[in-house]
Amino acid sequence: MDRFADRIAPPVMSPDEQPYFQALGQRIAKARSAADLTQVQLAERLGLSQPQLAFYEVGKRRVPVSLLPGLAKALGVSIETLIADNDTADIAAATPRRTRRGPVSRLEQQLDAVSRLPKARQRFVTDMLDTVLAGNAG
Repeated sequence: MDRFADRIAPPVMSPDEQPYFQALGQRIAKARSAADLTQVQLAERLGLSQPQLAFYEVGKRRVPVSLLPGLAKALGVSIETLIADNDTADIAAATPRRTRRGPVSRLEQQLDAVSRLPKARQRFVTDMLDTVLAGNAG
């Protein structure tokens, strides 16, 4: 991403784009909050300044497509969850509940991925886990 060029001449957002980027910003803010991160913490992880992240969250700046993979990974959600043009309530369901600060563990990421599988695949995974866990019980 060419941040220097972006600072000199930020792209102009059309009135048609504003509602989408405001909603995207709200989803980012909600996912950040659900991941128990401050704007400063998330901005540092992404190599951004806190004010720049704040502009994205309020929808005053376009979120670059190149930022989405890192943003989704830092927040523990899928890119699809961030860019979906639907209600922001989906973020809470798509974001693992955090009980501690720090990066999302591999297990939490896997549980999040399983929760997005079709129901039949989810049953397969839970049956497999039940089998493995039952073997450790005795």
